[in-house]
Amino acid sequence: MTTEWRKSSRSQGDQQSDCVEARVSEGAFQVRDSKLGDNSPIFDLRASDFTSLLSAAQR
Repeated sequence: MTTEWRKSSRSQGDQQSDCVEARVSEGAFQVRDSKLGDNSPIFDLRASDFTSLLSAAQR
């Protein structure tokens, strides 16, 4: 099962299109650049890698 793309709740205002989108796909995670939309490369991440990405982004 693949879910819809989601942007961060912190993505607001003029910068709304300048963020990363994420979704769940086949029990793992996928991320892409929202500026490029459907033309963006999609990166597949294991759950542990996605958690590390989120932790690094919060710093």
